[in-house]
Amino acid sequence: MKIDPSLPAPDWVALETAFEHNAPETHSYLDLETGAVLTIVDSRPEDDSKRAMIRAHRGRFVHLDPASSREQYRWMERFVASVEDGALKERLILAIDGKGAFRRFKDVLLSYPVERDRWFTYRATLLHIYINGWLQTKEMTLGEEPPWGDPQPPEEPDVPLEKPVGDRGEGPTETLRAKALSAIEALPPLELPAALAYLKFLAERQPSVQD
Repeated sequence: MKIDPSLPAPDWVALETAFEHNAPETHSYLDLETGAVLTIVDSRPEDDSKRAMIRAHRGRFVHLDPASSREQYRWMERFVASVEDGALKERLILAIDGKGAFRRFKDVLLSYPVERDRWFTYRATLLHIYINGWLQTKEMTLGEEPPWGDPQPPEEPDVPLEKPVGDRGEGPTETLRAKALSAIEALPPLELPAALAYLKFLAERQPSVQD
């Protein structure tokens, strides 16, 4: 990547959004002549004019490669590894286990505004590092350097988060379910109605931990 101040600066806000948004039907391109970001959705016929313009001006538009779902999942793992509150960390480990991990992760953090704000900063740092790395691999000239500069990576290493695993290799959610079932089976029959009522209460009060 080269810098030429005579060229227009990229729309960094739109570019940042495009790199974060990972959807199979969505494709974004950086217009090197204007700095604008064009977004095309496969199911939108009204985007045909954008497709035609991109085909007619090869070399002017650069396809943006958003951070993959796997990459962004690793960002969540690194953040969870940095959480000092033991109870919150345990909830987040359960939240990111299995399908719907991103939604449950966000739901849990809604009850922890300080950690939620820290997550936004944490994610932005990793996203900016990703974008900078991508830009360095491209032979193109931009009007200015990214406004976020050269952010330093978090202290946590980019390695899989250590999670509790059952005797048969179950993930943390299934391991906890097995423990809960074992505890229920050990209760006297007369205590089961109260236990079920309490579990129903928890399910209604804590939607973020539901499947």
